[in-house]
Amino acid sequence: MEQIKIMSDTIIKCKNLSFAYIDGEKRKDVLKNIDLEIEQGSFVAVLGHNGSGKSTLAKLINMILVPIDGELSVFDKTITKEGLSENEVFALRQKVGMVFQNPDNQLVATIVEEDVAFGPENLGIEPEEIRRRVDSSLEIVGMEGFKRHSPHQLSGGQKQRVAIAGILAMSPEIIVFDEATAMLDPIGRKEIIETIKKLNREEKKTIILITHYMEEAAQADRVVVLEDGKIVLDGCPKHVFSQTEVLHKTGLDTPQITELMQGLIADGYKFSNDIIDVDEAVSEIVNSIKGNC
Repeated sequence: MEQIKIMSDTIIKCKNLSFAYIDGEKRKDVLKNIDLEIEQGSFVAVLGHNGSGKSTLAKLINMILVPIDGELSVFDKTITKEGLSENEVFALRQKVGMVFQNPDNQLVATIVEEDVAFGPENLGIEPEEIRRRVDSSLEIVGMEGFKRHSPHQLSGGQKQRVAIAGILAMSPEIIVFDEATAMLDPIGRKEIIETIKKLNREEKKTIILITHYMEEAAQADRVVVLEDGKIVLDGCPKHVFSQTEVLHKTGLDTPQITELMQGLIADGYKFSNDIIDVDEAVSEIVNSIKGNC
């Protein structure tokens, strides 16, 4: 089995990356000459309305798709339109895990711990190591108390955490979340975002979060905005969400708290124009009140 070694801090690199879906004589360009680098250990959110190319980018990184043109490097292994050998793809996919939108589509067993063990078993991992990985992965996502439960009797957020545990058990370096909270209620979404942040900060996983929720993206270290297959914004959340006009042109909003604070600024209140979370807004308001006392 081919071993993938990390040669630099940049573990994903796109250079003039393009992709199109081709059906007979019809061609639909989805990604157009993308240049993007993602560093090891980072937490990157990718935003864009439907059809912007964000899910296609996720599938390219996981090698579900291969580029039409340009290059994509993952762990210094270059992927072009010619693709890779089966062994190379197998080796890379052990390093790049992917969590999809519907957790029910990722659950394959009738018992939680058996579901989490499914991936490592297919990798040929020794039973003792599988036991350790299953226990560790369930503990990381806060589901250790549900080992003997049926996955299909869990809540949506709990199911998604089991799906994440199954990915973790295969010990990937990168985890791509492709609209992983889209089918969850607010409580479930909060559970998953807290799990994602824990994976990044405590487990040192590189996270790529494909989402259409602005409040989720605001918690990342970096936000990349796609529009019509091109990158239109790329930077820290404060920078990206301060570009209100550009975001609105792409059909996106800013976080609700940002909209609120900017409305207050328009009414004459003196607050920072780059507030992106509730705690920061509360602090600004409290300080303003104290300053006026």
